[in-house]
Amino acid sequence: MKNYFRIATACIALSLFSVACSSPAPEEAAAPEVITAPVAEAPDMAAIKAEIQRLETAWAAADNAGDVTALLAFYSDDAVSMAGDTPMAVGKAAIQKEIEASMASRPAGTTTKYETMEVFGDDKIVTEVGKITRMDASGKVTSTGKYMAIWEKRDGKYVCIRDIGNNDAKEN
Repeated sequence: MKNYFRIATACIALSLFSVACSSPAPEEAAAPEVITAPVAEAPDMAAIKAEIQRLETAWAAADNAGDVTALLAFYSDDAVSMAGDTPMAVGKAAIQKEIEASMASRPAGTTTKYETMEVFGDDKIVTEVGKITRMDASGKVTSTGKYMAIWEKRDGKYVCIRDIGNNDAKEN
């Protein structure tokens, strides 16, 4: 019986030793922490379109009044204008010459209207697609055209950094 107790004691000791030396049971893996970037709010493109249209309405008023200084205020200093049938105008001095030449060639009483058709981009840089309607002194449409303008918000207001426009073909 002594051997029995020795064997039993040895088995119990070996069992305790095995349990003590074995690796701990794996813990349940915690779900990885998911970090999401803050979602930027989509810009209110309807409000931006309305703001750009207000600028175009003011632009037309300055254009119709022949106010070159007011027209230049819509452009950034580094703007580029690409009007039809003229070389690219880079910077305000070149754009001023382009505007003055355009105004000098217009018949008296000509008025222009700009209509913002669509805008896309974000609240910092907006591309505008629009149409131009020119009328004579009696209000008769003399020509139509289309344009694209890129506006950039600088110091809290949009300025035109690029524009391009051309006339539609005349109807026969």
